[in-house]
Amino acid sequence: MKFEELRVQEFLQLDPENGLLRFAGERALLVNADAMGDLREELVEKFGFLAIQGVLTQFGFAQGWRLAAQMKEQFQWPTAEDWRSAGSHLGWISGLIQSHEGIGNALLKEGSELDHSYEAEQHLTHRGPATDAACWTVSGFMSGYLSRTEEADILVLEDKCVACGDISCRFVARPRAEWEAESLRLDPGKQKDLVDRLLDQKNEIPTRPTAPRKPGPKALAHRSLEIPEMATQSSLMRAAVDLAKRFAGVNSTIVITGESGTGKERMARFIHAHSDRASQPFVAINCGAINENLLESELFGHARGAFTGAVQARAGIFEAADHGTLLLDEIGEVSPAMQVKLLRVLQEQELQRVGESQTRTVDVRVLAATNSDLALLTKQGTFREDLYYRLHVLEVKIPPLRARREDILPLARTMVERSADRLKRSINGFSSAVAEQLLRYSWPGNVRELENAIERAVALSEGSHIELEDLPPQVLAGKAGSDPRDEKSRAT
Repeated sequence: MKFEELRVQEFLQLDPENGLLRFAGERALLVNADAMGDLREELVEKFGFLAIQGVLTQFGFAQGWRLAAQMKEQFQWPTAEDWRSAGSHLGWISGLIQSHEGIGNALLKEGSELDHSYEAEQHLTHRGPATDAACWTVSGFMSGYLSRTEEADILVLEDKCVACGDISCRFVARPRAEWEAESLRLDPGKQKDLVDRLLDQKNEIPTRPTAPRKPGPKALAHRSLEIPEMATQSSLMRAAVDLAKRFAGVNSTIVITGESGTGKERMARFIHAHSDRASQPFVAINCGAINENLLESELFGHARGAFTGAVQARAGIFEAADHGTLLLDEIGEVSPAMQVKLLRVLQEQELQRVGESQTRTVDVRVLAATNSDLALLTKQGTFREDLYYRLHVLEVKIPPLRARREDILPLARTMVERSADRLKRSINGFSSAVAEQLLRYSWPGNVRELENAIERAVALSEGSHIELEDLPPQVLAGKAGSDPRDEKSRAT
């Protein structure tokens, strides 16, 4: 999992029966920021700034250290940088700071600026402008998180603070020895003791829960915003979408290729929606699912009495799609005899209904979709060469889902919302363990298999959050790279 894929829906879980709130799998408390500010002020009044700075910094350090350990245990991070950057992202999710990007790597290099620290906000509310940095819990949190990920004594100090009149709060992370060498930045009389206590305490912090927890009821979370139908985070899919947009503006025939379940019809609808025919009909037919004797009638229509059962004349889908777009799905399954008739219609934009001699003119933009290799079928003699070249003016290739793993979680979240609406279920997301398993599985059935798995999980879920036991057995058992087609291709 990449740090950008972390979502609050998978980390904030509510157990209403037992009155428990969990964040990232551990019990958490929902505390009002103003109440924390009031407590902070009262403690400062009673015990002084330095003492309370130490307490809150140590509190933040313990929180960051434990969270880093949890993230390491629960997820498979593609790089150490993702594990590191997840800390700032989770700090943002939990309300400490505002940071939509991972800053762990930047902290270790040149420092990073953050907005909306609740501590700076509370200090200004209670005491007005400060003379020293006020974001103690935030500094401790990032110190603990980075010390765990780097397996070294890392201290994050704040050298700019909104509470001091700066535009934003700026934090810098360095190893303990480097800070100690800078006497001006680390005043021995003020912070040396704090640093020693802060970094020495980590040996006393458990890295995991002391006792296993029983799975609680499913989580309650906010619904995610619906993703646009062809939105993608994958560079491969983004290139295909951009190409489809460019092709949509011309009237040429387009062949859409890709494995079964990759979303070829959805891409065809996308092309139609971005064409100058968008206000006209879009009609799709699966050529491989209709008997050859019936396919001609479906495509071109028939006259009354043309065959047994033709009790009245009927227009075919070419006429139904007149001035619009027609998708011929699974075009590679069409018989040689039907290929000849299709070629004539494509070339002349004219057709005859079955049982009629009258010629009818149509204005249809044709898209063809296939999971077959049409060039190979042409060489084998099962697909007409002239029809191949007539169809294959432009081509859009849709990559398989296993090649665009960045899209798995956004697609899954959208599917959860749609399935929940359709099935009238109060399902708002899935657990972080489910997210990890969705990324681990290779999805040989592509987007269609993902959609079916999500719908099944929504139907089986007993709470408001999809858990591992709700997933299909093959998804639970599968691992990345287990696609049998990949194994076959490597063997040959």
